[in-house]
Amino acid sequence: MIGGIVMSQSNLEKQESKLKALNQKIKDEKNKIEQRLGKQIISQANLDYANLSNDQIKLLAKQFSEFLKVNSVDH
Repeated sequence: MIGGIVMSQSNLEKQESKLKALNQKIKDEKNKIEQRLGKQIISQANLDYANLSNDQIKLLAKQFSEFLKVNSVDH
């Protein structure tokens, strides 16, 4: 009986490890998408990196978000 419990625990640990790796992969992919989206917005809007403060970035993100909500295909 003890051997079965140890094997089950080992299998559970392997599954947890796979889940952690998958979650990290998802997180990394989201970061890549966020970076590409940000780069494209900056490029398409001809924004200057040197002139983008955190406050300006937040304001632009808010304006962009509001624009998308108003112009959403769902409406």
